[in-house]
Amino acid sequence: MKSLSDCIDILTAAPFVLGYLWAADKFCIKFVGASKKRERLFLICSFCGCLFWNILGRLYTNLYTFSVLLSPVFFMGLVVLLFRSDREKRILAASMLMVVVRMVSDFCDSFLSCLALFFLHIVKKIPEPVFKDWEIGLSAGVSYCFVILAVHWMTKHLEPVFCGKRGKWYIILAVPLLVIVAVYEVASLGASNGIMVRSGGNMGLYYDQIFSLAEFWVLALLSMAATGFYVFGMNRIYLEQEKSGQYHSQIAVYKMLTEQYRQSERLRHDMKNHIIALSALSQNKEWEKIDDYLKNMEGIALDAVGDVTGNKAVDALLYQKRKRAKEENIQWECDVQLPKERSINEFDLCVLFGNILDNALEACERMQGSKCRFINIQAKTVKKCFLLEVKNSMDRTEKYTDGSTNKENPQRHGIGLLNVRDVVHRYNGVVDVDAENGIFILSILMPLQGAVHDIKGAV
Repeated sequence: MKSLSDCIDILTAAPFVLGYLWAADKFCIKFVGASKKRERLFLICSFCGCLFWNILGRLYTNLYTFSVLLSPVFFMGLVVLLFRSDREKRILAASMLMVVVRMVSDFCDSFLSCLALFFLHIVKKIPEPVFKDWEIGLSAGVSYCFVILAVHWMTKHLEPVFCGKRGKWYIILAVPLLVIVAVYEVASLGASNGIMVRSGGNMGLYYDQIFSLAEFWVLALLSMAATGFYVFGMNRIYLEQEKSGQYHSQIAVYKMLTEQYRQSERLRHDMKNHIIALSALSQNKEWEKIDDYLKNMEGIALDAVGDVTGNKAVDALLYQKRKRAKEENIQWECDVQLPKERSINEFDLCVLFGNILDNALEACERMQGSKCRFINIQAKTVKKCFLLEVKNSMDRTEKYTDGSTNKENPQRHGIGLLNVRDVVHRYNGVVDVDAENGIFILSILMPLQGAVHDIKGAV
């Protein structure tokens, strides 16, 4: 058993550890939520637990392995117990924090220690420099400053990873991160006084320390790169799958709408004959036959006129959206003139109009009690380019950032706009989005077949 004076490095780094735990607490509050009481409880318990496990392993050498293995388990338990979001999301949040604190602190600590060793050996001419306990603690503390910055960056940029996913997806993402933590803990257990690679005494303590620290530095760097690629790569794969699923479901809906629209057109075309038939049945007072005749006509829209673009699928889509707007008392203005040449696939047109108008309708519907709710659609051909502009009212308290809004499920909005951007970029077009003063404006410009690809020069 050692004395408490042997833990001076742990006590030196303690204030920096508290700063990290404060940043981790803010990270968890943003993505998994907690009450003020539980927030304070997390800070107190995690800080005391961190000191306890580290001091226990230092004072009782035979308990070092036990304390190293139990410390991350204790931290994850606190996150899972004290925060209130879905359990899978809490596990992912704890896994990310454990990976970041382990990798970033090891990376920075190894790098700073190498610099210090170089300085002492080359400048101070010390043959075999050895760090004092307080110097080790200070180096660890400075490393935790970088950990705090890393957690702060995660808090600002990982919202797409934590929003709008299924519980199983969070677990799939968390498992490899936990494996990385386990590998690092095993590596720590293999270390002895900061030395893992030994020269067998041929090169001396100085080079043994340099090689060992360089090994940890390279391992941490590679692990950070792999973790970043994995997390953001998995998020990209998820978004691509959601986009693909939404796109194909939209195609099925548009086909159904097109068929319904064709039925209504046939009905309007035969309306004169239907009126003659019903008039004859009425004169003969054949009321039951009239009822049967009318039942056969039920479910076929009679008011599908209005937004006639020349494209059956787009007409059917605009009819459905106009009907929804009318039911919600949303002012509807539409002037759509599609290009005569079929240079844009009709289902791509439906993806554009469908996603844009769905977002516009949702934005208007969220304006509870507002009288000024409107959707304005303009589309026409301008100098061999197809121009589409949709304006709609929106709540002034809502804010738009690239790909999402601050509504309940921002990822759905983001996926819809991603599908729109994919279609536009497929035709070498451009998308411009503007949201201010309670008005959302989305403009699209796509060159038609044979048009120049320089959009700015074409208009």
